[in-house]
Amino acid sequence: MDNTFVNDVMSKNVVTVEKSAWLQEVAKKMDTLSIGCVIVTENSKPIGIVTERDFVTKIVSKGKPLFTEIYDVMSSPLITISPKETIWEASEIMKEKGIHKLPVKENEQIVGIMTTSDIVKISSVGSDSQMRKICDQILLRMENENLPD
Repeated sequence: MDNTFVNDVMSKNVVTVEKSAWLQEVAKKMDTLSIGCVIVTENSKPIGIVTERDFVTKIVSKGKPLFTEIYDVMSSPLITISPKETIWEASEIMKEKGIHKLPVKENEQIVGIMTTSDIVKISSVGSDSQMRKICDQILLRMENENLPD
């Protein structure tokens, strides 16, 4: 991989559900497809996200009925990133917002998902050159932030 951009690392398999979908049907879909989140839409426009963690913290622990609409438990507004941003930017947003899944948005459409697992994969032992590029980006940013105005 030559670059450390979101577009190069993100998963392009994005699953959406309409805001009126029931919790149980969304959970079944996530289980069947082995995915950790879905994007919630209204008239095909992305308006929120529901993750596995949401099922624990907002649904099961609160005793929500299985026929609750997904709209009632989704996280919104949707925090997104451009596919042209760097992995560094993605990880900064995820750290700042305390999230593990970051939808990738281009032209008002969700085109991918960036996850903490994606960042771990690119930072793994087999990706020394990628890790070096990320470190170079961090150092360059630190130098730029410390430059006098």
